Amino acid sequence: MSNLSQSHKILFINTLAFTICFACWTLNGVLVTFLIDKGIYSWTVIEAGWLMGIPILSGALTRLPIGILTDKYGGKKVFTWLLFLCAIPLFLIPFADSFWGFAILSLLFGVIGASFAVGIGYTSLWYPKEWQGRALGIFGMGNAGAALTTFLAPSLLNYFSESDPENGWKLLPITYGIVLILIGFLFIFFTKEKLVQGESKDIKKLLQPLKSVRVWRFGMYYFLVFGCFVAYSQWLLPNFMNVYHTTLVMGGMFATLFSLPSGVIRAFGGYLSDKYGARKVMYWVLGSTMVISFLLMFPKMEVYTAGPGVLSGNNGVVTNISENKVSVDAKVYEVSPKIEKQVSKAPVFPVKSSWQEIVVEENQSIKKKELLAKGITHIKFEANMWVYLVLVILIGISWGIGKAAVYKHIPEYFPNEIGVVGGMVGLIGGLGGFLGPIVFGYLLTSTGFWTSSWFFIFAIATICLIWMHKTIIKAIRKNNPEFTTQIEQKQ
Repeated sequence: MSNLSQSHKILFINTLAFTICFACWTLNGVLVTFLIDKGIYSWTVIEAGWLMGIPILSGALTRLPIGILTDKYGGKKVFTWLLFLCAIPLFLIPFADSFWGFAILSLLFGVIGASFAVGIGYTSLWYPKEWQGRALGIFGMGNAGAALTTFLAPSLLNYFSESDPENGWKLLPITYGIVLILIGFLFIFFTKEKLVQGESKDIKKLLQPLKSVRVWRFGMYYFLVFGCFVAYSQWLLPNFMNVYHTTLVMGGMFATLFSLPSGVIRAFGGYLSDKYGARKVMYWVLGSTMVISFLLMFPKMEVYTAGPGVLSGNNGVVTNISENKVSVDAKVYEVSPKIEKQVSKAPVFPVKSSWQEIVVEENQSIKKKELLAKGITHIKFEANMWVYLVLVILIGISWGIGKAAVYKHIPEYFPNEIGVVGGMVGLIGGLGGFLGPIVFGYLLTSTGFWTSSWFFIFAIATICLIWMHKTIIKAIRKNNPEFTTQIEQKQ
């Protein structure tokens, strides 16, 4: 078998395994929502957020040590053991009967999220520099595993629960565990080990790159484009069910429409990063995130506020009142009555209605500039579900491209520490997936509306864009001071 064929074979198995691992990693998004919706457990919104976030936390925290193990012992060994060991807590979930039981087992099976650090290090060794963006982009398509769960798991849960509504759900984690075991055997029989050639490094040398601020900046980008992607791949299902009253299966379909394109387009993001440069791609990603998250901030709402009223032009006495007129002595003032606007079933834009209500009585003495009829303005915004869905899909696509752009940097700046640096960046990104549902839960509880989570996204995107731009400007001034001076003189 040629070297390229062997590389493509490893890439295919790596991507398949990562897709399955990612599906397992985001399992709680569907499972916890189902258990609450069916009344099997009465967990609060905040407890649900914790259960969705806990697997993401363990997967994030173990990415760095798993990345180190991959650099030291090889991707085949580490990936195989990871698959087998993470299947065990999935088999035990049916025996959990409390929040803490679920939390502990979720913490254990969530380690499967560290498969990303293994796959990045293992895949990159099989490809030359000019192929890195595309190869890692294709591998990163495994993020679409989140779509696999949101698409299949709701239907599987309904099918398993037909004959046993109380305990049928327990077959779902068992099914996931069996699939992990099968993929583990696929690794044993069809992959080949490969390690970085060079001197053996101790832990201190392996961790040396983590002193670089660049690693932490990449991690911040990844916190947004990967961590928030993971968070929303779980959060969107209860969001659609609560705000738009969809069924579990339909909500899962909509969540799939967010996560599937985001995962698949990651390969295209790798291609764009190879062709135009990762930095330019990140400008577009962060800018589009700010714009779209701003549009997504506005919740379903009805607002009543003071509108233009009717004031008396002079002193006098109210002589006559009708539905749309007030007479003060001989002068007649027009009043706008309340008229219900006929609107489409699902308006895209806010609908505004204004009217006036008379506040005076007949024979009442009136002074100049006194209020005769108060103005009322009613603004109703339905937050059209289809517009919301399109915007969510667009931001998911942007993040999919961004995920590849972030990881394009790593082999260029840290060619011999891909596992460690990739693990650290993945760890920070994974923390976004852990913190996301928890922060969203607290924001929902404190504000009372679901779109409050997009304020958080807007803030993170703004921080990332400012940090990146300031870093680039600083580098330009340092490497080409004459050019900077010329610009400042021209201004």
